[in-house]
Amino acid sequence: MRDRVAHVDGWPINISTLQHAVAQISDAAQAEESFCCFTLNLDHLVKLRSDAEFRRAYTGVRFITADGEPVAHIARRQWHTVRRTTGADMLEPICAQAAVRGIPVFLFGSSIEVLQVVAARLERQSAGKLRIVGCEAPPNGFDPASDAARECLERIEKSGARLCFVMLGAPKQELLSARAMELNIKCGFICCGAAGDFLAGRQKRAPQIMQKTGAEWLWRLAHNPLRLGMRYFRCLLLYLRLEAVLATRRATAGLRPTKS
Repeated sequence: MRDRVAHVDGWPINISTLQHAVAQISDAAQAEESFCCFTLNLDHLVKLRSDAEFRRAYTGVRFITADGEPVAHIARRQWHTVRRTTGADMLEPICAQAAVRGIPVFLFGSSIEVLQVVAARLERQSAGKLRIVGCEAPPNGFDPASDAARECLERIEKSGARLCFVMLGAPKQELLSARAMELNIKCGFICCGAAGDFLAGRQKRAPQIMQKTGAEWLWRLAHNPLRLGMRYFRCLLLYLRLEAVLATRRATAGLRPTKS
């Protein structure tokens, strides 16, 4: 399954489901490989059209999931098993697998208070079997290209971690993970945004029904309209553009629209 790929706006998705992500990431971490996992969503696609550094980060990524129902919907037309898989979805099940396999974990980003709560909760869930070998929250204004960032990555490597959950938000978490690959840090970096804040109860995630129906963005917009309004408007415009392109291609090929 790992060789299967769907493309959305020219960018690949090679992880189809949450279960696929857990298996592939756990296997790579257990083999002590250097890799990173990004979660492609509409906001990323908007950034990828204008941010050269972000594009370079995406070029070297090993695992890419469909984060957000619009991206998963487009990808399913090429690979019917693709399902929405976010960073927040991956944190707990991957840590559960890490506990079973003895894979050491590092938590990076958010705030130290959040990370301590998350670490304690994950350890309880694993009955003390999960090895969390470090927690670090960078200061405000953290620059993934700085010497300080390189020193952070070196500390992660020295900790012995084989998985690092990066909770900085886009594009910082992706840029930091890409730099880790450039430095050949022997660890897997999983970009998971607000996963720690959700697990620690600092942010409230949308109800399951909204997540399953692809309406989680409405929940977020309602709770933070000033910050997210313009971002989601740009995302909507891009989604409509991508759908129009797909419709034109189907019409040109004489195909009927496919159901997903």
